[in-house]
Amino acid sequence: MAKAQTVQTQLPEEDYLAGERLSPERHEYVDGQVYLMAGASKRHSEIAVNLTTALRLGARKTSCKVYAADMKVRVVGRKSYYYPDVVVSCEQDDEDDYYLENPCLIIEVLSESTAKRDRSEKLLAYMNIPTLRAYLLVEQDRAELEFFYKNADGGWWVETFSGLETVVKLPCPAISLSLAEIYEGVLLATK
Repeated sequence: MAKAQTVQTQLPEEDYLAGERLSPERHEYVDGQVYLMAGASKRHSEIAVNLTTALRLGARKTSCKVYAADMKVRVVGRKSYYYPDVVVSCEQDDEDDYYLENPCLIIEVLSESTAKRDRSEKLLAYMNIPTLRAYLLVEQDRAELEFFYKNADGGWWVETFSGLETVVKLPCPAISLSLAEIYEGVLLATK
């Protein structure tokens, strides 16, 4: 995705939510500030579709629901709303039809303009969601991902996976996913 742009400052949360339901564009909200979200590249979209498809198949016959780009995640303690590329929720999440508060897995496909924000601001915000068990950052130019996950003691760990033959085990839905599946049909950059 291209770099987000600030469109207004100090907008009340209720006004943001009401406006977002009518807006043709997507906006993220961080403590009163609204950021316009730009479109994604073909490669970015292909990776997100591959992830959504694999997760949806893995979630069959479970309580987990898989959502793509248009579902917001609300980070309650930070008064923030973000649009992850893919999000999974396996708990009852009926607060609102337009956002989730109880995700267990959040995935961002990185781009040059969003990687820094995904690895800092969003990572710190998402780690404050009690139900979140994993945060996956997926490169779009090479077969590599960073897997942040909560261990049994509640501490956060990170592992890096690379190479199409590599497999990552996701906590929700509980599936194993190869990088070959994530990057299927995607032309990766060569060094």
